[in-house]
Amino acid sequence: MLKEETYNAYLAILREELIPATGCTEPIAIAYCASVLRGLLEAPPERIDAAVSGNILKNVKSVVVPNTNGLKGISAAIAAGMIAGQRDKGLQVIAEVSEKQKEEIADYLKSTSVQISCADSPCILDIDLTGYYKGHSARVRITNSHTNIVYMKKDDEILLDQPVVGSAEDHMQDKSVLNVADIVAFADTADLNQLKAVLKKQAVCNYAVAKEGLRGGWGAQIGKTLLETGGKDIITEAKAYAAAGSDARMSGCEMPVVILSGSGNQGITATLPIICYAEHIHADEELFYRSLAVSDLVTIHQKTGIGRLSAYCGAVSAGVGAGAGIAYMMGDGVDGVSYTISNAAAILSGTICDGAKSSCAAKIASAVEAGIMGYRMYARHNNFQAGDGIVGKDVEEMISHIGILASQGMKETDRVILSIMSV
Repeated sequence: MLKEETYNAYLAILREELIPATGCTEPIAIAYCASVLRGLLEAPPERIDAAVSGNILKNVKSVVVPNTNGLKGISAAIAAGMIAGQRDKGLQVIAEVSEKQKEEIADYLKSTSVQISCADSPCILDIDLTGYYKGHSARVRITNSHTNIVYMKKDDEILLDQPVVGSAEDHMQDKSVLNVADIVAFADTADLNQLKAVLKKQAVCNYAVAKEGLRGGWGAQIGKTLLETGGKDIITEAKAYAAAGSDARMSGCEMPVVILSGSGNQGITATLPIICYAEHIHADEELFYRSLAVSDLVTIHQKTGIGRLSAYCGAVSAGVGAGAGIAYMMGDGVDGVSYTISNAAAILSGTICDGAKSSCAAKIASAVEAGIMGYRMYARHNNFQAGDGIVGKDVEEMISHIGILASQGMKETDRVILSIMSV
């Protein structure tokens, strides 16, 4: 029997993590920070200094900022937030931009000096903007999560000054309560109306952006390519729809996505395979939402040890989560979900994150395939065994190993990736 406090904690974690966002979350976080800075100065600044962490540099460089007519990069995100940002909309800060404002964004970008540097920070996610306007200055800093403002200053007056900590989970729900057995118990017993209230928008928004990815000529068109060349089986369909969502999102699609663990790609990857499988087996609404809850919570559980940004590709964690959700949907309990996680995580555990861009869609397709393969291995009693590489003696140890690999073992990998991308 799941304890009431655990049940409530799991609902709170889902509510906290499932947030609508328009655009890739890192450039959108910069736009959000810029909108706050403009508010302090009461005008777009004439000059801006931007100090950001390496992972922000990596994840903003190559992705299109929505509602900017195809502009990319940190300066474009700053300009969009300065001209059109609506702070009260959070990660949908530039969801509503007029055609006139799009022209103003381009003009502002051309006429404004933006000096960008890589911050020496203990925080993987760190955005520190200082703006100057007619003899006045202001500074805004965000750390650890995408809208977590820790510092604000106008001229000589400090308006906010919170301690900066290295943990991305600071001020967030305690995720140490997560474990696979309780995730399955939560999915079994959760009130359906409560689940729908938390998960329905995720399903609707992320399915819509996947459909748009298949309809339009977005990115490298990985989703379309899979459907046109890979046959019509359920695995191909699940991979294609998840990839298509990323195709659209990475290329500046202005439709909202419900993110997971700070990432729209992870939100898409955890969602679309569950939708595709539910349609394939004609699952009812109740089974669909319970399976989606497993997918989401397994993804979050893995990401807790990895961190929000890492050299470890987050799509892998979400693909594993999707495989776990599929195992649950197919009628398998804790054992099936657990073995699926261990099998799937072992398959693609070395996949790197080299920034947000169109190739994310292809990695998502591979991650979904690994998740499904992990489940199919279990269904045929062909599981990886403890001691096979990083495979642990049980699923919780396996998840711990992945966290250690990503957060400690891949630190140098992250530095090398950034060095290569900076050439």
